[in-house]
Formats: sequence, C-alpha cells, structure tokens
Amino acid sequence: MPNPRPVKDKTYWIIGASEGLGREVAREMHRLGARLILSARSAERLQELAEELPGSEILPLDVTDRDALVAAVDQARHADGLIYSVGLYEPMRAQEWDPEVAETMVEANFTGALRILGRLVPGWVERASGHVVLIGSLAGFSGLPGAIGYGASKAALRHLAEDMYLDLKGTGVDVQVANPGFIRTRLTEKNDFAMPQIMEPKEAARHVMVLIRNPEPRQVSFPRPFAWVFTVLGRCLPFRLYARVVAPTPAE
Repeated sequence: MPNPRPVKDKTYWIIGASEGLGREVAREMHRLGARLILSARSAERLQELAEELPGSEILPLDVTDRDALVAAVDQARHADGLIYSVGLYEPMRAQEWDPEVAETMVEANFTGALRILGRLVPGWVERASGHVVLIGSLAGFSGLPGAIGYGASKAALRHLAEDMYLDLKGTGVDVQVANPGFIRTRLTEKNDFAMPQIMEPKEAARHVMVLIRNPEPRQVSFPRPFAWVFTVLGRCLPFRLYARVVAPTPAE
C-alpha cells in the first residue's frame, strides 16, 4: 500500500470502543502508535480496555444524551480523527414496530454522529486537517426485512458521509465510511436467521484498518462476495426483483 496514512502519535477519538468492532479497531490503532480517546456508555468496559492499552484516555458517553455529547466534544475536539463505531440494533419488522426503540436506534446510529460532527468539522476545516471514519453497514444500501430503525439509520449515516466527502474535498478533512456485513457480536446474537459470511470482530477490524491507513478509498464494503448483494444487486436490479431475493413470499 503506497504512502499509508500515518497514525503514530495521532490522537483518535473512538466512539463505540467498549465492544465488538470498535474495541478491536482501538487495539489495532494502539498497536500502530495512535493516542486514543475511548468513548462508550460503559465506563467499566472502557476502563478495562484502557488498562490493556496504556496511555489511552476514557471519556464515557451516551450519544443519545445531547448535553453529555456537547460536553464530550469540548473535551475531545483537539483529536486528529474520529472513528464513529456506534451500532445499536434490535431486530424489528414493521408489523411489530416499537416507535421508542426505533427512535433510539436512529438517535444512536445517526443523530449522535450528526451532532458530534456538526461541532467538530467546522473547527477541523479551520485548521485544515481531520479524519472522519464512520462505521456504517451493508444494511444501509437497500431495504431489508426486520430492519426498521437500524437499516434507515445506517443509510442516513452513509449518506452523511457522502455529503461531507463532497463538501470537504480540498479542505484537509478526509471522510471515509466502512460498511461491514454480519459480525459475531452480542448484537448479531439477537438474530434467528442465517448470516452469510459472518465475521469475527478481529477480521472485520482488519478491513477497517486497511481503509484507515489508505487515504484513497472513500468507502469499503465487506466481506465479498456477500457485499455484492447490496452494492451491486441492490442497486442494479429492479426493486421488485431485489425484494424477491431478500424477502421471498412463502409461495416463492
């Protein structure tokens, strides 16, 4: 990989660092010499990780708490980069719609990022440097059964990344988005269906780290070929045909 992005001695704020993919990305960033600010709701899990990764600062944060979020930004705005790895998920079909649960998913997965970035990015533009990495999902490309709240929030996050990328070209602020498939975590344990090419968090973190270290790609979607169902079929097939693939009726 030519001219990898330097992360040694850079400060990265990782939100969603207590579990799963975010925790593994934190370990990889620390191994490469980055200074870390670790955020998530569980102060206990963050403290355990900080003891494993000496020199890391913990900043407990519930991104659905607007006041706490604003205070956290004031403490972390000096960071060189932000990795937003929040993934709140509850399987939910429209027939069993729980509005409060769905709204909380959107608050965590999308609105929290929107609020944080709105308070970070202008200052990063002024200093002409910054690195935004958003962890989206393959679920954000096309509709899926049982994804009320989660799919829409990840689609909004990916759209936000594209908006920022187009606006911030040439400013010194880079924007990237990673779209993973199924990762074996406490979230996917809630699923009662087959999960093709499910990855371990360490494997998924390697994909994210290739993105972070390489300034060129705007986004990466993985694992292949499963990702092609969403990035190719979901965009090229007429929606009626795509729907028959992902949600066939009993007669089909």
